[in-house]
Amino acid sequence: MPRQPAGGRRHASSDYPACQRARPATDNRRMLLTPFPARFTARLTAGLLAALASLSASAQTLPPEVDALLARAKVPREAFAAVVVDAAPAINGRAAPLLSWRAGSAMNPASVMKLVTTYAGLELLGPAYTWSTPVYADGPIANGVLSGNLIIQGRGDPKLVMERLWLLLRRVQGLGIKTITGDILLDRSAFAASTQHPGDFDGEALRPYNVQPDALLLNYKSVVMTFAPNPGSGSASISYDPPLAGVRMQPGVPLSAGSNGRAGLAECGDYRAQLQPDFADPLRMAFAGSYPAACGEKVWAIAYPDPASYAQRAIAGLWQEMGGTLGGQVRDGVAPPGLAPAFEMESASLAEIIRDINKFSNNVMAQQLFLTLSLQRPGGASNEASREAVRGWWQGRFGAQNGGPGNAPDMPVLDNGSGLSRLERVTPQGLARMLQTAYVSGAMPELMASLPISGVDGTLKRSKSQVSQGWAHLKSGTLRDATALAGYVHTPSGRRLVVVGIVNHANAPAARPALEALVDWAVKEGSR
Repeated sequence: MPRQPAGGRRHASSDYPACQRARPATDNRRMLLTPFPARFTARLTAGLLAALASLSASAQTLPPEVDALLARAKVPREAFAAVVVDAAPAINGRAAPLLSWRAGSAMNPASVMKLVTTYAGLELLGPAYTWSTPVYADGPIANGVLSGNLIIQGRGDPKLVMERLWLLLRRVQGLGIKTITGDILLDRSAFAASTQHPGDFDGEALRPYNVQPDALLLNYKSVVMTFAPNPGSGSASISYDPPLAGVRMQPGVPLSAGSNGRAGLAECGDYRAQLQPDFADPLRMAFAGSYPAACGEKVWAIAYPDPASYAQRAIAGLWQEMGGTLGGQVRDGVAPPGLAPAFEMESASLAEIIRDINKFSNNVMAQQLFLTLSLQRPGGASNEASREAVRGWWQGRFGAQNGGPGNAPDMPVLDNGSGLSRLERVTPQGLARMLQTAYVSGAMPELMASLPISGVDGTLKRSKSQVSQGWAHLKSGTLRDATALAGYVHTPSGRRLVVVGIVNHANAPAARPALEALVDWAVKEGSR
């Protein structure tokens, strides 16, 4: 699966690493939002209200270690906001927060906003929700020939990666189709058309984290290049996945040579720069440099330079590689009304999908989920319709906890639901209250299991903390001027806390140690 490069202007790392059809969304929603007994509901509401009041009223001092690390990063205290509070105040009676610092300030949470999107998805769609990709044969099939068009209809599957695309085309061949006399039509009408360009956010159009959503998103619109050195031949071979029809792909590059004429064994270094790549022409992938032998095998994923033609080229290339023939072309189209699908390709369940979204901070998968929240609306899913859906969910879920409809506090400001935005905002106390609500909901196991474990996996695998390692399930987020951590912290005493910390400042990435110190402090303080 494509690996999303870390670095560049956005520092968050990310990996772009068959189940039964889910029950309808309304059934899943009913399952998750079935009211608790009245006594418990009143107790829960009272506990959350007490916690919210405590958060709003508190003006505590920062832990000394957090304060010192903020100062070292040259980040003023006024650029930091945080909450540490019990995960279930209504159950254990501990409503007062351990820490509340500028908790009502609206902050850019970066990829931590994925917590809102994934929890809303679990409640509105249900953990067993799956995406289907119907395939239609518009014509008779005889003697290995489809006399007509094949239609593939995208409905937003966030993880239709190369392996699953191969399985889809293999099922087409299983229908007895080896030759298609007409065209392969790609129906993308489930999502409303967008004018967003991959380079709009930070100018890095080739970074996989900038890939834009698509009703028929294939392999994250990325090309995965594998470099394998062969010292005997003095060259490194390059393999490309998926094969793209009509694109010339350079098969190899020379190895870096040492003073004796053999491949050098110096440290790997910046092999990407040494390759001197040229991706300016979408029809040619070329390299003018060499590959250091000391690097061994490396995998590099880039977003294809012409994303509009990616799906057509990927399907045409793979169909040809699988021995199929096509009389026409691969192009955009719409499935004829009334035509029954030959089969439907089912995705993994939402509970599995959100693990990729949160553990590896996968932006385009989060945006696919966000758009799915408005999939049934007329005109196709859109960010605006999904923003409205989340606002309605937040109002219904949290408004009642603060005096009834029309009075939902701390409403998040959403853009595309992934956190890859300069516009999105949320308050730490609002995010903490959402995490508290999730903790006592039916969605808690799926949501918590989707979060990176500090020092163990996902975006927090490299955490060096000796205090919180293995004790915290947290979503991380980083932009050039924002860094954040939020989630659940477990203490040796058995207590579970909600921790939210956000920094908005030009030096925000340098303040990440302060956020890790906040988590360590919570582990120790929560055990008192």
